[in-house]
Amino acid sequence: MTKSKNSGEAGESPAVVLRGLRKDFGTITAVDGIDLDVPSGEFFAMLGPSGSGKTTVLRLIAGFEQPTTGTIELDGRDVGTLAPFDRDVNTVFQDYALFPHMSVRENVEYGLRVKRVPRAERRSRAAEALGTVRLDGYGERKPAQLSGGQRQRVALARALVNRPKVLLLDEPLGALDLKLRLAMQTELKQIQRDVGITFLFVTHDQDEALTMSDRIAVFNEGRIEQVGTPVEVYEKPASPFVAGFVGTSNLLRGQSAETVIGRDGTYSIRPEKIRIDADLSHAAPAGAVAATGTVTAVVYAGATVRYEVTLDAGGALSVVRQNSEPVEFPDGRVRLTWRQEHNVRVPENGPATKGLP
Repeated sequence: MTKSKNSGEAGESPAVVLRGLRKDFGTITAVDGIDLDVPSGEFFAMLGPSGSGKTTVLRLIAGFEQPTTGTIELDGRDVGTLAPFDRDVNTVFQDYALFPHMSVRENVEYGLRVKRVPRAERRSRAAEALGTVRLDGYGERKPAQLSGGQRQRVALARALVNRPKVLLLDEPLGALDLKLRLAMQTELKQIQRDVGITFLFVTHDQDEALTMSDRIAVFNEGRIEQVGTPVEVYEKPASPFVAGFVGTSNLLRGQSAETVIGRDGTYSIRPEKIRIDADLSHAAPAGAVAATGTVTAVVYAGATVRYEVTLDAGGALSVVRQNSEPVEFPDGRVRLTWRQEHNVRVPENGPATKGLP
């Protein structure tokens, strides 16, 4: 398949533009006035908990639902009133939706057959799509003869064979076990790079979004709380919700923040940024923050160990350290230190600011 131009190339229309998008189901507002631009060729994740509106947005883009208000543009074309089959998109679902009585090749060809594409071209394009997802030679097998990851790639090939401008993926890795899901994250990102089309990926899994995406939109209660690169969303959360949902975060507020950091406000400190030790006697190094407390829980997670620490100044912090050597705190008393720049002030609205204001 031919790779498209790089996202953001001059003169190229965004692949997806949403303006004032709202969807009500009776008295329930599922999507509450969303504005969003997704450049062509981008791997874009819509991340959020169940009920946050991300899947509804995907269905609105696909045409499976109609917006209450707002507009949807695909490649510069208003598609708000078009049927799903008239939109230049395809959707990959979590349950694959393969026809069990058809071969892999027949499943991949199905959309082309509906469009009355000639048989020779169908065969050629199906073979090309199967090659793209690393399934050469699997065309005559039935879905039941494939692993979960292989079935997922067949579903992907069936969507890619139509050469859509935008591929919509609705939690496509959710049915896979952990090891296979991790492997498919790498596969899916590589396939997206190879074909070069825009991927819109819905997930509630923060690790998937951080690992695979060029940019992420974090959804909460029908609205987008933040849009940014994985680094921006993780390192500079724009709200307490983003700080708590994307990765594991600590929030220091009120008097605890005043005592420990020396400033009022709400601050996020990521657990892996904090150093923990049993020596309470030394002052914090220059440019660092220190706090003392008591370990209340130790959680072993294989490669890492997480310590839950109740601070003497009030509040609590989680600390994550690599499981490279055993560390014990016999009386539970510890000192925590971290660099000043790892205090990220989290406003209720507006961009986060790193370091002290």
